[in-house]
Amino acid sequence: MKRITIKDIAKAADVSVTTVSFVLNKKGESKGISREVIEKVIKVSEEMKFKPNMIASSLRTGKTRSIGLIVEDISNPFFSDLARIIEREAAALKYRVFYCSTEGDDQRAEDLVQSLLQANVDGFIVTPTEKMRDVIDHLAALKCPVVLADSYFEDQEVSHVVLDNYEGAQAAVEYLLENGFTKIAFITNYSQLIQMNLRKQGYSKALQTAGFYDESRILDMDYHLSEANRIETISTFLIHKPEIEAVLFGANYLLLAGLQSFRNLGLKIPTDKAVISFDDHDSFRLHSPPITVLAQPIEEIGKTAVGLLMEQMVSIDDFKAVREKKKGRLIIRESV
Repeated sequence: MKRITIKDIAKAADVSVTTVSFVLNKKGESKGISREVIEKVIKVSEEMKFKPNMIASSLRTGKTRSIGLIVEDISNPFFSDLARIIEREAAALKYRVFYCSTEGDDQRAEDLVQSLLQANVDGFIVTPTEKMRDVIDHLAALKCPVVLADSYFEDQEVSHVVLDNYEGAQAAVEYLLENGFTKIAFITNYSQLIQMNLRKQGYSKALQTAGFYDESRILDMDYHLSEANRIETISTFLIHKPEIEAVLFGANYLLLAGLQSFRNLGLKIPTDKAVISFDDHDSFRLHSPPITVLAQPIEEIGKTAVGLLMEQMVSIDDFKAVREKKKGRLIIRESV
C-alpha cells in the first residue's frame, strides 16, 4: 500500500503543500488560513487515513512522543504486567513505549540507555540495576525526564515510585508469627538494590521484635546463579536448617526455584514448611496448594510512573523529585 504524504493531501484538497503542513501542525490560524480551508484539509487527511512521519516530525520539533522503558526482565510476570500498564497509560496520551530488559546486567543497562537516547525518546521509566546510579545522574544532567520504578538510589534527586518493601516484609512475617510459626527463613539475593535490602530489614525487624531472629536463617544468593544452581543452593540450605518451619521468598522467581527444591526434598506445603512470596505469579494461584503472596500494586505503580514522567515533560526545569511508596497487599491462600 502506497504511503500517503502531505503532497497527496494537498492535491486532493486543491491547496499548497505549505498550507497542508501548517494545518496539520496546528499553525493554520496563526498563518492566516481560513477556517473553511483548515476544516477541508483536516477532513481530507482523515479520509485518506494520513499518518504523520514521526522521524520528520521529531527532527522538526525535537519530540518523538516516545518513552523508553527499561526493566529487569520483561519475561517476569511482574515486569510484563508493569510494562502493559505503562504502555496502556502512555497510549492514552498518544505516546509510544520502547521497552527492553537489562537481565540485571549493568553494562547492558548503560548500553540500552545510550541506544534510547540516540533514538531521541522523550523520557525514561527505569527499574535500575545495582550500578546504574551514574547513568541516572547522567540523564538528570541532560535534563532528560526520568522516573525510577521498583527500586531507586538513596539521596538521588530523581522521582521514583516503589512498593513499601519494609512494611510488606514485616506484614508477611507477622502473619506467619500469628499462625504459630517462629523459625522463619528468608531466601533472597545478595544485592545492593534497596528494595531487596528493605525486604530483609523488614523481615529482620519483625523477628527481632518478637524475639525469634536468627541470622543463620537468611539465605543470600548471587542474582546471576543459573536456575539449576539456585535450586541446588536452596536445597542445601534447607537440608542444613531442618528446624525451619516457614519460608519467606524475596521474589517470585526465587519461589519458583524453591518449589522445585521442595519437590526434590519431598517437602510438603504447608505440612512441612509454610510459604509466602513477594510478587504474585499465575502459577502460584494454580499450585496445589495455592501460594500466599505479598502482591505489589502494579496498577498504581504503572499509572503513577507515567504521571510523574509527564509532569517532568511539561516543565523539566521546574520539577522537583517526587518519592512515592505504595502499600502491598497480602493475598491469603493455602500455603500457610
